[in-house]
Amino acid sequence: MHLTTIILLVLALYVAQIFLQETSRFRFDLKGIVGNRDVQPEPSVIAARLDRAKNNLLEALPIFISLALLALTSGTSQEAEARGALVFLVARVVYVPAYVSGIPWLRSLVWLVSMAGLLMMALPMI
Repeated sequence: MHLTTIILLVLALYVAQIFLQETSRFRFDLKGIVGNRDVQPEPSVIAARLDRAKNNLLEALPIFISLALLALTSGTSQEAEARGALVFLVARVVYVPAYVSGIPWLRSLVWLVSMAGLLMMALPMI
């Protein structure tokens, strides 16, 4: 898969996580979702976990985008960087249900895999 495609998929994942987090906060009630949101309901456990998962991706996104752009502008083949980016993407997709499930250690292990993907992206450029 081409690096540009993976970048777009990671950004789409972020948008999907925003949607999931916001709609779960309102318990998928259409009236609350499309309203002005002046009054925010207390998030459920799942909504709070989705919010933290989204925020965690937001923290990793600048690193991912920076590495991806460096790879795109480096003039190299980008194959190794694309493999790392794919590892990052897959791990971040798995991270959402891992976080929501609440299974001890699972979220942290998946997070470590995503960090390994970032490392795989960085190493070829050193």
